[in-house]
Amino acid sequence: MIDRMPRTREHVQLTILSDEKLTAGNNRASPYIPKRKLKSRSKSNLYSMESLLTKSLKIAGAVAAYWTVSIFLVFINKYLLSDKDLKLDAVLFVTWFQCVVSVLLCGILATVAKLAPNLISFPEFKINLHTAREVLPLSIVFVSMISFNNLCLKFVGVAFYYVGRSLTTVFNVMLTRAILKQSTSWSAIGCCAVIVFGFMLGVDQEGAAGSLSIRGVLFGVCASLSVALYSIFIKKALPAVDDNIWRLTLYNNFNAVILFLPLMVVTGDISAVIAFPKIDSLSFWFYMVIGGTLGFAIGYVTGLQIQVTSPLTHNISGTAKACAQTVIATSYYHDVKPMLWWTSNFVVLFGSAAYAQVRRSEMKQKHDSDMKSLENATEAREQLLKNGSTPPLKITS
Repeated sequence: MIDRMPRTREHVQLTILSDEKLTAGNNRASPYIPKRKLKSRSKSNLYSMESLLTKSLKIAGAVAAYWTVSIFLVFINKYLLSDKDLKLDAVLFVTWFQCVVSVLLCGILATVAKLAPNLISFPEFKINLHTAREVLPLSIVFVSMISFNNLCLKFVGVAFYYVGRSLTTVFNVMLTRAILKQSTSWSAIGCCAVIVFGFMLGVDQEGAAGSLSIRGVLFGVCASLSVALYSIFIKKALPAVDDNIWRLTLYNNFNAVILFLPLMVVTGDISAVIAFPKIDSLSFWFYMVIGGTLGFAIGYVTGLQIQVTSPLTHNISGTAKACAQTVIATSYYHDVKPMLWWTSNFVVLFGSAAYAQVRRSEMKQKHDSDMKSLENATEAREQLLKNGSTPPLKITS
């Protein structure tokens, strides 16, 4: 009787292991395995090792790029927003200029892609006013998000910056239930409770250390709310730009450049910039351009890290990066923090990482359940066909 069992990947791996045992401890080829086959297997193993090494290097490069861009962006923005020697009180102007740089970079990359399509791929630099109006609601949330982020960074230290904006996950859960009408598991709610506790402990300890800024905390809460809103509204805006994230980046920043103009007049940022004594300083504009470039690059390296790893790994990497950023900031600015302050950071980091793991497990369970239902439906249909019956057609409108 001929064995017709399909050879799965596991069967192939077991076969290879068995073949390797035949040749183990023997310099000569086994009489059961031709030399040509051994050479082919050696090349295959070599290629597999090279492929694993290449993948590992890609992951390490993506994570390193994300960490470097993200940390440098925070420190450069902190310098531009609240450095004692610079003395520039124009948060919205700094944010507006970074949006201008992003629009210019979109134009440059689109031109390079047109001249050298084999080098890079980037959508055409074209502004459609109808599309811009469709994206406008998201752009308003985008403006509030980056403005509150920078306002928070202006009034709080870099070490407290992560904790100050740590309620994003909590607001995300609340808005998902309120707007999208999606339920949340008790495990996820428990993780949110841990994050809220860590946030409140951090605020308390920041006050105990004498460095608490109420305005900074309020701006951080508003920034968290804006980020959560942005993650929901972005799903509605993507179809307007053919689901192309770079086109969305272009339209968001184009709209933001216009939206910031009246805001800068109202807040007095334009007057502050005109009276700024270092307006003609090359060093100042160098940092402004670098900040704008890093603000544009953070979108790319974030997507790259998710692409070569996974969304869960990206969240874990972001959590670890926040921890490293806090340590670097306390060392760079010579901050001395009490033990409970460090505990609050750990609690927030733990709650955020736990929430990411809970959501991953829930998504995996849902996927497995959907696949099981599909398999059962397929088996039932095949059984009906085998019995000579015609399975009913399910028509959905």
